[in-house]
Amino acid sequence: MPKVLSRRTQIWIGGVALIALGAVGCSESGKGDAAASAKPLPAVTVTVTATATETATPAPAPTVTETKTVKVPGPTVTTTVTKAASTRSGGGSSGGGTKTTSTCSIRSNAGNCYSAGQFCRNSDHGAVTTNASGARIKCVASGSSWRWSYS
Repeated sequence: MPKVLSRRTQIWIGGVALIALGAVGCSESGKGDAAASAKPLPAVTVTVTATATETATPAPAPTVTETKTVKVPGPTVTTTVTKAASTRSGGGSSGGGTKTTSTCSIRSNAGNCYSAGQFCRNSDHGAVTTNASGARIKCVASGSSWRWSYS
């Protein structure tokens, strides 16, 4: 039983055979031409014209990078204390007390004090201030947002 050659081997053998036939054919055709043509060939004149065009490409402009420095306000609390003057008349004591008014150190863009539960600005993340009544609140992450919360 004859051995079957692989497809790759068959292609390789066919290619080698074609190259060999081409080489034999070229060598046979050249032998008869040299003896038959004894007259000189006419001279061939070749004229080549070359045109070069250069297109100017401007250099890329410099890239300007601007850096901003954002200053985060610190936990500054301003408190104003006003004492009411107590008047004592007779033997009884009047209910003179102390009135405390706090002002918040961080205000909204509208100028109002923040209160717990409101959203914080990006520049206020982690800051501490007071609300309108004087209670301390802090900007903390709450889920996917930042809100003011009692601290």
